[in-house]
Amino acid sequence: MTVLDTLSSLLDGAPWIGDGPLSRRCEAMIRQQLGAQHAYLTPSCTSALEMACLLIDLQPGDEVIMPSWGFSSAANAVVLRGAVPVFVDIRPDTLNINERLIAAAVTEHTRAIMVVHYAGVCCEMDDIIEAADRHGLEVIEDAAQAYLSGWRGAPVGMLSDMAAFSFHDTKNVRCGEGGALIISGSRLAQCAEIVREKGTNRSAFLRGEVDKYTWVDRGISGVVSEFQAAVLLDQLGRAEAITRRRRALWDRYHEALADMEGAIQRPSPPVHCRHNGHIYWVLLPTGTERDRVLATLRTESIKASFHFVPLHSSPAGLHYGRASGSMAVTDDVAARLLRLPLSHATTEDEVDRAVDGLRKAVRI
Repeated sequence: MTVLDTLSSLLDGAPWIGDGPLSRRCEAMIRQQLGAQHAYLTPSCTSALEMACLLIDLQPGDEVIMPSWGFSSAANAVVLRGAVPVFVDIRPDTLNINERLIAAAVTEHTRAIMVVHYAGVCCEMDDIIEAADRHGLEVIEDAAQAYLSGWRGAPVGMLSDMAAFSFHDTKNVRCGEGGALIISGSRLAQCAEIVREKGTNRSAFLRGEVDKYTWVDRGISGVVSEFQAAVLLDQLGRAEAITRRRRALWDRYHEALADMEGAIQRPSPPVHCRHNGHIYWVLLPTGTERDRVLATLRTESIKASFHFVPLHSSPAGLHYGRASGSMAVTDDVAARLLRLPLSHATTEDEVDRAVDGLRKAVRI
C-alpha cells in the first residue's frame, strides 16, 4: 500500500477541513506523549508562536527576552504584536540562552522570556522559571527542534506556560508543514481555541455548545487540514522509534569524533537533559577554518552546513530589536559552527562517510 493509499483510507468519508477527527487524534496522541493538558495543532511552529504572543496579550512597546541564536519565527511573533525582542547571549556549551544573563536584560517593559531549545537540548529551565517568577514574567518555549526531549525527567513542553513545536519536514517528527502549541493550565487554554479559529467560537459550535458561531475575539487561521493530520498521525505513532533512531545516529557521530577533541569542539548536553538527537554540530577553531572545511566537504558531496545568522545582527533584528550586553558567544558560534548530515534519511554509512570526510578536511 502506497502512502497515498494510506492517506486515502484514513480520509475516506471524512472532511478535509481543519480541526477534524484526525486532527483531534493527533492532539490526543501529543497530550499522551507529553503528559500535556492542552495541545492544539497549528499550520506551523511559527503560527504556534504567534498564537502564544497573542494569548499573553503582548502590546506595542512590551519586551520579550530571547536568544539571538534561533530562527526568525520567534522574533517575528513578538514584532508582529508591536513588541521588542531583546536579545541575550548564549552558553558556549549547549548554545542555549545563558540563563545568568536574563536578569540584567529585564526592564519595566519586559513581559516574557522566550527560550529556544537548540538542537533538541533543553535550556536550564529551573533558573529560567525562577527568574520569570521573580519578575512576574511569562515563559514561552520555542521547542521547534525538541519534540520528545526532556529535562530532569519532565518532557520539553511541560516546563513553562506554553511551548511551540514544529513538524516541518526538517524535524524529527514531520508532516511537511505543521506545528503544535502546548498550554499548561486552563488560564490561557480557554482563549486558545478561539484564537486558533480566526477569533470565532467555531469549536464550541461544533461541540453543540452554541447554535451558531460568530467572531468573538482576535484570532489567526490556526488549524491544519485533515490531510496534514493524516501524515502526522502516522509519524506520531512512530515518534519514539524515530527518536531512538536519531539518537543512535547522534551517538555514532559523538563516539567516532571523540578523539578529535582539541581540533574540534563536540556538543556536551548536560546529563539531566534527554535530547532527541535532532542536530549534530561541531565547532571549528576559527570561522576561516569552518568555511574551508565546509567547502571541502561539499566537494565530496557531504551535506554539511552552517546554521543561523544571529538575529541581533540581521537587518530586521537591528531594526526591530536590541541586544542586551555582549553577544560575543553568539557571534563566535555563528562563525565556527558546522552541522553534519542528520535527517530522517541519513544512514550509518553516511554518518561514517561524513566523519571520514571531516577527519581528512581538518588535517589539510
